[in-house]
Amino acid sequence: QVRLVQSGGGSERAGGSLSLSCVASRSTYSFDAIAWYRQAPGKERELVASLSSGDEIYYADSAKGRFTISSYAAKNTVYLQMNNLEPEDTAVYYCTASTRWDAYWGQGTQVTVSS
Repeated sequence: QVRLVQSGGGSERAGGSLSLSCVASRSTYSFDAIAWYRQAPGKERELVASLSSGDEIYYADSAKGRFTISSYAAKNTVYLQMNNLEPEDTAVYYCTASTRWDAYWGQGTQVTVSS
């Protein structure tokens, strides 16, 4: 069973920065894609950023220019650096790692941005 353990997040004022980490129990190279999702209160879960095994990177429009997804394979870790935060970024953030057959999710991390 694959485990994804998240850390980071917290509270920050608008314009500030926060980072999220997600440590996988096996090599990040073993996944076809790794991604960060978020879910705000009363809203559906949405894709924020993803990184594929072919090094293709996707950002939601809301994240472009402000968020950066990266991975450090030696530590089986995926990161989401969030800069210039906005109150609309307030949500629970989830990392996910997927293969052709399975998808695994982290436990979720709260990010709260105040104006």
